[in-house]
Amino acid sequence: METQRRSILKRLFASVTGIVGLSTASKAMTATNSTAEPAAQKEVFNVVTQDDVPLFSGSTKLGNLVFVAGKGYHKEGDIKVHTDEVLKELEKELIKAGSSMEKVLKVSVFLHDLNDYKGMNEVYKGRFGSKPPVRTTVAVYGGVPGDSLVEMDCIAYI
Repeated sequence: METQRRSILKRLFASVTGIVGLSTASKAMTATNSTAEPAAQKEVFNVVTQDDVPLFSGSTKLGNLVFVAGKGYHKEGDIKVHTDEVLKELEKELIKAGSSMEKVLKVSVFLHDLNDYKGMNEVYKGRFGSKPPVRTTVAVYGGVPGDSLVEMDCIAYI
């Protein structure tokens, strides 16, 4: 499993590095070879709009990667309740996209208050299987939008 994650991360970084020249290379391939394979198409889910203009997607798929937008919990409760609900929302998005919590490669955690770090960890641990993803955790100056005590986003593979 660890070897598979490393392989996927290597491909991710290789594809990100190649994105800069992708447009030029794609045009050149189209001009020289009309039977070239079509480029991967981005799929978006749960698009949020503002004034009838798309603002952001709940999740996006490209190739075998899934990017899930930040999820928060905007109701009453302590950090443990908020963390549990946020993780449930992440899992729902992952399942819709054909992935799972065990396939998450990276999680970003944004806390309203760094003092909630311990309580968040108590609920977070074990939710991603025996081989947890890499994680970044920060306390957000001014708080998490929407009065959530925690917000999380993630990147996973299919």
